[in-house]
Amino acid sequence: MNAQRYDTISFLSDYGLRDEFVGIVKGVIADIAPHARVIDLTHEVPPFDVRAGSLALARCISYVPSGIVLAVVDPGVGTARRGVAVSVGEGRGVLIGPDNGLLSMGTALAGGADAAVVLNNPQYHLEAPGATFAGRDIFAPAAAHLCNGVPLAELGEAVDPNLLLPGVVPLSRTEGDETIAEVTWIDRYGNCQLNVGPDDVAALGNRLSVVLTSPTGERSTRAANVVRNFSE
Repeated sequence: MNAQRYDTISFLSDYGLRDEFVGIVKGVIADIAPHARVIDLTHEVPPFDVRAGSLALARCISYVPSGIVLAVVDPGVGTARRGVAVSVGEGRGVLIGPDNGLLSMGTALAGGADAAVVLNNPQYHLEAPGATFAGRDIFAPAAAHLCNGVPLAELGEAVDPNLLLPGVVPLSRTEGDETIAEVTWIDRYGNCQLNVGPDDVAALGNRLSVVLTSPTGERSTRAANVVRNFSE
């Protein structure tokens, strides 16, 4: 496997910006690979919400430059769950993060995995890895060393990419003349993303009756128009 030097790390996490976690990870990267540019995609994924992180990564992946994607939403940190690095696009990019489904949709949308390794070579960890901050101790050093030209295969044991954990995204379903969907994301403007595609909605017509069910089981019905932009 040929080594490739990368210059950009696109960083997504659930760390938030109140604490020092993001700054520490970026400091580790800068110490090992000072030339690497870090792009902050978001650090406001809800804590430990792997599905939300996976969806956020999927929304971003088509717009990030070639290079490293560092994604950390890791409720299993400190357990036997694996940290992995996944090569995509014939080596044009590498996704790094926990093997918990977080990377699955991003990997698929980037064209699928070429190769993957478990990040179990301590030579490319910080000298004294902690038990609960893999982003600092394992993932950030791996990203930085790849930027310095260390081959992917040096970071750890090869693993079949097909054996990485898949993402958990609910599927919509059709019952009679109803399509039952779930809100998977609400942005800061209040826009809701559903787990249905444009073709699914188009088949329902331009005027819909929408039944909303809250987490407590309360139901309300509203009329809705199908539009394609705000001017409609």
